[in-house]
Amino acid sequence: METVSGPKPPTFMDPAKAGEAIRARVDLGSHPRTPLTVADAAAKAGLPLRDAESGLTWLSHEYRGQLRVTSEGQLVHVFPTGFTKPWETREAWQRAWSAVAHAGMSVVRFVVRAWVAIVLVSYVAIFVALVLAMAFARQGNDSRRNDNGFPGGALAYGLMRVVSDALFWTFHPWSPFSVYSAYPTYGYGDAYGAQPGWGYAQPRRREPQVPFYERVNRFFFGPHADPEDPRLEEQRLIAAIRAGKGRIGLGDVMRVTGYPREQADPLMAKLMLDYDGDVAVSEDGGIVYRFPEIRKTVSEERTAEPPPAWSRQKPLEPLTGNSGATNFGIVALNAFNLLMGGWAIENGLTIERVSHLFDRVPYYVHDTGVPIVFGVIPVVFSLLLFAVPVIRVLRRPRRVKKDAEERGRLAVLRTVLERIHAKQPVTDRVVADAWQKAAGNPPPPKRIDRELVALGGDVAIEPEGQTRWRFADLETEASAVEAEREAAAEEEARVGEVIFATDRH
Repeated sequence: METVSGPKPPTFMDPAKAGEAIRARVDLGSHPRTPLTVADAAAKAGLPLRDAESGLTWLSHEYRGQLRVTSEGQLVHVFPTGFTKPWETREAWQRAWSAVAHAGMSVVRFVVRAWVAIVLVSYVAIFVALVLAMAFARQGNDSRRNDNGFPGGALAYGLMRVVSDALFWTFHPWSPFSVYSAYPTYGYGDAYGAQPGWGYAQPRRREPQVPFYERVNRFFFGPHADPEDPRLEEQRLIAAIRAGKGRIGLGDVMRVTGYPREQADPLMAKLMLDYDGDVAVSEDGGIVYRFPEIRKTVSEERTAEPPPAWSRQKPLEPLTGNSGATNFGIVALNAFNLLMGGWAIENGLTIERVSHLFDRVPYYVHDTGVPIVFGVIPVVFSLLLFAVPVIRVLRRPRRVKKDAEERGRLAVLRTVLERIHAKQPVTDRVVADAWQKAAGNPPPPKRIDRELVALGGDVAIEPEGQTRWRFADLETEASAVEAEREAAAEEEARVGEVIFATDRH
């Protein structure tokens, strides 16, 4: 008996290979914005429709393509820069500059930490010892100290007062501003129930336990921010997809990520490749991204909607994150080394001369060269350390302005999305008020128009003469996504009954 085999299951080409096949056959050099349908790509590259579709999706991700919908409900792929990546050069320069800046800051941080160990401890101690020694030597009525090689006791007393006050208010354990005052008490009073005040000193301030060198780093470089997980954005998007019954629109992506439309489009192409997604088009031309496989779960709990991007904005970091007393102590110690270094240069305080300060037999040294150890090094490094926070202070207004503009941009995005969802009109006045409320100042000229156009907005004149912005793509998309979610079957999320398990006997 002869067996007749049925049709073989279709084989799927790798999306990257399909995309390269399309790129090799489609010339977008002279007309980069030439639209491509799946059928166009299949005909020109000789690919099955399924492979042409996956290849175009890969190309959209790789070359930051965008999607359009025709009146017939057909998806059209558009590549604004063709099959080129002009952003790579710009981003490569940005990465190179970021790497150089990171390396430079790492070196400076290392120098600062070393300088903290050497200067704020060793140099301060050395200079204090020298000042004390010379002050006592002055009181000895020793005629061999009457030369003009060293300043008198008045200057020594003034410098000693500055550094002693700084040391007291910064390090003294019973000072209310001490860097150690935040440390908990481990005296017998804690162990055996004695009243507060017994045993060791009680903390005066409830501050985080931060080592002194870290407070110095904060003063010069600002608080250290923990790096964000690079996959956190994708995790939020997956949560949004699962919360939306496996259906999501471009507006949802912008709401969760805060990205502009030009970044949201290629991001969705990547998600479609990674999570077996597809695209559906409603009768009105609304685009819906569907991910039924992501819905599979054994949990009965509904996935919570991730918070929008405008609710996750971090406040501007403080300049140092230290208390005023700590900053004063660091400034005083560094200024003390700077003044003492200048003093040493002015008076030729070289190592050779210091070595003869306390000889019993008078020793006269006229010129021993430039004091490197006690003069040049503390002066140069102290000036550099003061320059770092000064530069940060000068750059801070620019950072404040940039953060304010980002808050304003997200406020515009929020207003547009919320008003589209509520079917309310979007006007210049409403958007400008939202920007000013979020940013704290009026929007720059034409900035609102640029942001609304970037979101796909078109100006429409109402019969009453009022100007209104319409977002046809986002409006039809919102309706299509809502309809898709209502029609989504709950069976998509179910994994079925367990019929075999290795943990059962």
